[in-house]
Amino acid sequence: MHLVFVTGGSSGIGLALARAVPFANARVIDISRRGAPGVEHFRADLSEPDSWPRVAELFEREMKGFGGDGVFLLHSAGTLDPMGFAGEVDPTAYTRQVLLNGAAPQVIGDAFLRAAMGTTVPCTFLNIGSGAAHSVYEGWSGYCGGKAGADHWVRTVGAEQRRRGDRCRVLSIAPGVVATSMQEAIRATPERSFPDVARFQALHDDGELRNADEVAGELWKLLTDGDLENGAVVDLRDR
Repeated sequence: MHLVFVTGGSSGIGLALARAVPFANARVIDISRRGAPGVEHFRADLSEPDSWPRVAELFEREMKGFGGDGVFLLHSAGTLDPMGFAGEVDPTAYTRQVLLNGAAPQVIGDAFLRAAMGTTVPCTFLNIGSGAAHSVYEGWSGYCGGKAGADHWVRTVGAEQRRRGDRCRVLSIAPGVVATSMQEAIRATPERSFPDVARFQALHDDGELRNADEVAGELWKLLTDGDLENGAVVDLRDR
């Protein structure tokens, strides 16, 4: 039996990952505000720091003494809201964006690693990365900064885990441009708030957006059959 946690599993890539779990006998727990159909739901808004200790308690409770085949945490929760230039958007919304994209991956990842000490089975943390971690997109500062920080956290913690004998595998994979509600929101954003909007509209019009279920299947294949080094930060399009 495998234990699989998915953050942000109520929509987008998170939902696709929850649907595509490749193990015949798996317990899947979605950590999100709304919940995902067909899997267990732990209600939490990860843009709220008050939710982080509750999620840590969930990991501790479910992983302590777990004797199955493996544990996965697939961290997909993230937001582009609000899109707009720093200093010009609602400060409360911007704070929530920075907390969700930048702080939550590190705090939730730390909690998962801590809980992993309570089981002897292989554990994997996957951060869903983005090309925005290394590309400049005006209007996405809270997203770009958060993704860049999460990627470097993965590199650093992966090195730490290698030093500890690869007790827990830590990875970040950018899935490319995927047909999700986030992409719909991007295409609807005024150019003043996101100057590159025309490029993303063209990607959609030219059929360049990938199907979320296909991407989820490829991500799972990398996790189960791939040879990624602990701490690897990669782009699915390069694999």
